[in-house]
Amino acid sequence: MGTTSATQHDTGSGLDKDRDGRGGRFGRIARSPLGWMLTGMVGVGLISGLTATGPGPVPVLGAAAAVAVYWLVMRRVARRSTPEIARLGAGREALLGGGIGLGFILVSALLITAFGGYAFSWAGNGFMSVVWTAVVVQIGAAVTEELLFRGLALQALEQLWGSRAAIVITSLFFGVAHLGAPGANAWSGVAIALEAGVLLGAAFLWRRNIWFVAGLHFAWNTTEQLLGIPVSGHAPEGLFTVDVHGSALLTGGSFGLEASIMPVLMGVAIAASMLVRAHRNGGIKARRRASR
Repeated sequence: MGTTSATQHDTGSGLDKDRDGRGGRFGRIARSPLGWMLTGMVGVGLISGLTATGPGPVPVLGAAAAVAVYWLVMRRVARRSTPEIARLGAGREALLGGGIGLGFILVSALLITAFGGYAFSWAGNGFMSVVWTAVVVQIGAAVTEELLFRGLALQALEQLWGSRAAIVITSLFFGVAHLGAPGANAWSGVAIALEAGVLLGAAFLWRRNIWFVAGLHFAWNTTEQLLGIPVSGHAPEGLFTVDVHGSALLTGGSFGLEASIMPVLMGVAIAASMLVRAHRNGGIKARRRASR
């Protein structure tokens, strides 16, 4: 899967070399990897900022608009094909990623509970309203964040410096981006970089599919929210309430499960497996040599 996508990407860039002179210096800058990355980030980020906390289905509509902007930037500015957001097989990829995300959080929460860190009780809130809110908000968050970090940033940096550098840089940036969350500290930033940045980056390199990574991200956040565990420091209205006991290294403290050592260790192990698969599939790109 990775080999096919890589070929399509390179072909898409090469077909348009004859047109690169059009638009002058500004056009050449916009069509460079950093140019289309920043252009896409502005567009997707603006939509996310306007719709992420909107009422009803607004976050989902925002996610759909973000996908449209991403497609437009990739096709018109970057001049490349977009197999990573293809509709064919999207449902299958999202379900596969969702299954991994669900298992990842449930096993992490069970391990923390087994060691005495968590105790759950039914919250008694309206079931359908809580589930509906969690689903629509997390669809918007998962899709827009994956378009930004994996679709735009990782692929642009990968073109410049290869897959290994791209996953390191995007993972660090993902960790830094969460430092402003409630309860965040240096350790939570490192934890997010390792368990989320590396894991989600590895998931993309393996499948080369935004729907797979968004499904993983969505199931991760939604499961946490429904369990009543803080999602990156933000305390949600869930189906359960959780009493936290013991060391913050075990429980994640006020930041939530993502700052626990349990998902960090699990996330690194899963990411390593995905990277091995990506390498076997030809999904790991070497640094591009500068043309003479």
